[in-house]
Amino acid sequence: MNKNEKIKLLADLVAIRSMNDNEEAVAEYLAAFLDKYGIESEIVQYAPHRANLVAEIGNGHPVLAFSGHEDVVDAVGDWNTDPFQLTGKYGKLYGRGTCDMKSGVAAMIIAMIELKQSEMPFEGTIRLLITLGEEVGEFGAEQLTEQGFMDDVDSLIIGEPTGYKICYAHKGSLDIKLKAMGKIAHSSMPDLGNNALQNMLDLVTLINQEIGDTEIVDPETGKFLFNFTVMQGGTQVNSIPGTTEVQLNSRTIDDFSNEKVINIIENAIKQLEKTDPKYQFDMEILMNLPPVDGDKNNSLIKLGQKIGEAVTDQKIPLFGGSYTTDAAKFLVDKPDDFPMIIFGPGNQSLHSSNEYIDESMYFNFIEIYKQLMIEGLK
Repeated sequence: MNKNEKIKLLADLVAIRSMNDNEEAVAEYLAAFLDKYGIESEIVQYAPHRANLVAEIGNGHPVLAFSGHEDVVDAVGDWNTDPFQLTGKYGKLYGRGTCDMKSGVAAMIIAMIELKQSEMPFEGTIRLLITLGEEVGEFGAEQLTEQGFMDDVDSLIIGEPTGYKICYAHKGSLDIKLKAMGKIAHSSMPDLGNNALQNMLDLVTLINQEIGDTEIVDPETGKFLFNFTVMQGGTQVNSIPGTTEVQLNSRTIDDFSNEKVINIIENAIKQLEKTDPKYQFDMEILMNLPPVDGDKNNSLIKLGQKIGEAVTDQKIPLFGGSYTTDAAKFLVDKPDDFPMIIFGPGNQSLHSSNEYIDESMYFNFIEIYKQLMIEGLK
C-alpha cells in the first residue's frame, strides 16, 4: 500500500460516525477492505448496528492478538474543521477518532496486509480483535472473550493512544447510578412530600465520609480516584422533588477495589434506610471493570521497547495508566504476568475538539506493528 492508500483508509474510517451505537459500519467496511487483500474475517454481531470484527493470518501457536476499538465519542465542541472529514494541516491529521483510536486500528490493518503481501514465512497466528463499545461498557471485548476468541491467545497488544510510551497496567473503572425516591409536594407544604433531593444529599454526604478523603496509592497506577459526576433532581423551584438521580465514577486499584466501593455504598444505603422510612434508594451498577495488573518485566514489553526505539530513534518509557481499556475484559481469566502491552499512536487530544494524530506517528506505528507481528511470533 502506498502513502495515499494508507491515508485514505484512515479517512474512510473517520468518515464513519461510529459513536458507540453504529460500529457495525466500521466492521463491514474493514471486512470488505481485508477481503480485497485476500484476508478472511468474521463479523461478530452484538446488537442491531453493532458488531465486532475478527480476522487472522497464519495458523497454530503462538497466537499474537492485536486489538483496537471501532467506536468514538461524539464530536461536540468547537471544531476548526469537519470532525468527520480527515483534514491534513502542517503534518497533523484532524478528525474525530484520529487519535482515539482509528489510527491505531488502521495501522494494525495495514500491518497485517503488508505482512501477508510480503509472503514472509512465519509460524503462528496473528489475530485482530476489533471491538465495539469500548468507550462505554467494553461490551465488545466482553463478548469476544465470552465466545472464546481469547482462549488460545499467548500475548496481546492493544493499540490505545499512548504515543511513544508503553502502558503495562491500569486502574479499574466503576460507574454507579443511585436513585432516591420521594414524594412531590408544593414547597409551601413540604411535610406533605418527601424531598428526594435532600435525601440524596444525605446519602452523598455519608458516602463521602467513607471515601472522599481516601489517599490510598497504587505504586504502578497511582491514587485511587472517586467522583460524583452527574446529579438530576427536581423540576421547578417551588416543588419538592419526588426523585433524584446521581451517577458516580471510581478509578479503582487493588487496595481500594470495585467491590470495596460497592460495599461502602450499599452499607451507606442500609444505614440511612434503617434510620427513617423516608429514605428509599435504588443502586444500579452501570460498568464494573477491574484493575489490570501488568508485569513491567514481561518479554513483550521489552520487544515493544526495542522495536519502538529502533523505528522512532527515541526512548520508549513505561507507565501505569489511570484510565481503563478493553484489557479489563480480555484478561479476566489470565494471570497477572500475561504478556500484554498498550501501545498505539496518539496524544492528549483524544475526546477533545480538533482531535488529531501526527502523520509521522501514524506511519511509524504501521512499521512498529508490522515488526511486532514478525518478532512477536518468534
